[in-house]
Parts: sequence; structure tokens; C-alpha cells
Amino acid sequence: MNPNNQPPNQNLLDAVCRRGVLVATSVRYWRGCKRLNPEDLGLDPAHVSDRLIQLGHKRLIPRDALQAFALIESRVQATVESSSFPFLGGIGRFVPNPRLADLTEKLDKLRDEFREATLDFVAGYSPLRENAMAEWREAARHMNGDAGQLIATIEQSFPPAGEIAKRFAFETRLFQIAAPDSIRLEVVEGMEQIAVADDRRRIAEDASRRLQADLDGFIRESVASMREETARLATEVLATIDGSENGVHQRTLNRLTTFIDSFRSLNFAGDQQLEATLERFRRDLLTRSAEDYRNDSGAMASLTDGLTRLRENAVQLARSDAREVIARFGQMGARKLAAVG
Repeated sequence: MNPNNQPPNQNLLDAVCRRGVLVATSVRYWRGCKRLNPEDLGLDPAHVSDRLIQLGHKRLIPRDALQAFALIESRVQATVESSSFPFLGGIGRFVPNPRLADLTEKLDKLRDEFREATLDFVAGYSPLRENAMAEWREAARHMNGDAGQLIATIEQSFPPAGEIAKRFAFETRLFQIAAPDSIRLEVVEGMEQIAVADDRRRIAEDASRRLQADLDGFIRESVASMREETARLATEVLATIDGSENGVHQRTLNRLTTFIDSFRSLNFAGDQQLEATLERFRRDLLTRSAEDYRNDSGAMASLTDGLTRLRENAVQLARSDAREVIARFGQMGARKLAAVG
């Protein structure tokens, strides 16, 4: 097969398939909340003004009882976001192959933490519910309206102890990106079945075209986000140095080194311009220690000048067209087609 006969965006799709996968994570736990309506308080909705009384979601149990799950959920989100790019409007997160093993290992550890937290919560659920109901009964004594109706509503909002564990789940799914194939019927009988097969084929082909057309934007956004992140980091480091009485700290230099290492593993699109700039910055300015910089004013001036140039270069790249990056990236898919042709 001649790769030149393939649509350019087909090459992009093949290249994306080779360079990473989609990941979708879900952290689900009982939120311990109940949406209260006027009826729950024994009030007539027609005589309750939204301007004066706001009911909405109220906590059934104290916030700290579920704090461990909220923390795990936020850590999962941060872990995935630091290793991936949003794919086509957020239907998933694209994880470059070099980051996949590290990401799955971290998610496995978080899943273990989630499992332990779930076991602890389930074990203490019954006394927690009893204590919470005691607090609600006390609170209801000082509220207007039907306290009995409110307490009954709250009691019914707690899941039974035997079912509470079902409200907790931690799931991670990996997907290979692919355009939908034409859908064929195993057995075709009559013109109606043929028409159905044609409709399905047209739908699949249209979905494939739309997916391929969106890939160009996805790669552009991914490249731009890394360039913008580089400029932002350089700006923050310059501000840190400027605001420090002792010059630069080693942790600041380590932050730069870590970012460059991270960039290399996230650079699935092959942004050679920024990668070369970062590697040159590492070679020229990150081989000294912070103490060396603090003791050498000339070296310190070189570091700040280098950071300024890095920021300006990254800003210029972020504002430029990533056409060359996309063209090179598409050639990866073309090489695959040529190899199997």
C-alpha cells in the first residue's frame, strides 16, 4: 500500500494509535449528601421563597468522615492529568507510551489506598450513622417546620449497612484509539437488511472522518500546552529567584530538571524545537549546583538570562503554527502503512 494514497489525517490517526492510549478513571463513593426540599421540612413549597430560604444539598454526616476519599479522588485526578493530555473535548485522557507504566503503578497504589479506606468506612458505618442521626435530631429541635418529617427523610437517605459497600468503586480503563470499522451483517436477507447495512456503513464512515478531522486540533493543543507550560515554569522560576534573598535554591534547579525529564516522556508529538531548546538549557545551565550559582554572580546572571531566553522561546513557539510538528507526526503513521503494505 502506498502511504501517499492515504488521507493525511489517517496518517495522524495511525501515529496516535502507535504513540499512546486513552485512559478513563472513575472514583465513586457515597457522598453523604441529601437534597432537601420544602416538603422534607413539612413546608408548603408555594409559600417558600427561594430568595429567603435555600435548601439544596445538605450533609448527612460530617465532612471529615469522607475526607480520605475526597483526597484520593483529587490525587487520582492530579496523577492522570500530569501524565496525559485531554483527548477530543475530554472523552478521555491520552497517555503517551513512556508514561503508561508509571501512571498505572501510581493508580494501583491509589486503588489500594481507596480499598483500605472503604473497608475502614464500611466497618465504622453503623456507629457513624447513629451519631449523625443523633446530631440531626438535636438540630431538628431548633428548626421550624415538621421535625418528624425531616428526621424521617434523613433516616431514609442513609443506605442500609449491608449495601453501603456498593456505593464505592475505583475503576481504571485503557482504550486503544481507532476509527470505527464499517458494520457488516452476518446474514443479509432481503433489501431491508441491505439498506440497514448501508446505513450503518455510512454512519461508521462519517464517524471515522470526524474523528480524523479532530486529530489535527488535538495534536496542536497538546503541543501548545507543553510550550505554554514551559513558558509558565520559566516565569515562575525567575520570580522565585528574584524574590529570594539567597539567590537560587537546589530544589528550584531540581524542579527544572524534573520538568525537562517529564517533557521528554510527554512529547509524543515529537516537538523537536522545544525539546532541543530544553536539552540545551539542561546542558548549559543545569550542570552547576545551587551553591555554585550563589557563589558566582556571573554564573547567576547566565542562569537568569537563560531562563529569560527559554521563556521567550517557549512563548514564541506557543504562538506559532505547529504545522511542521504535525507533518512529522503524520509521517509516523505513513511509515506504519508502508511497512504493512
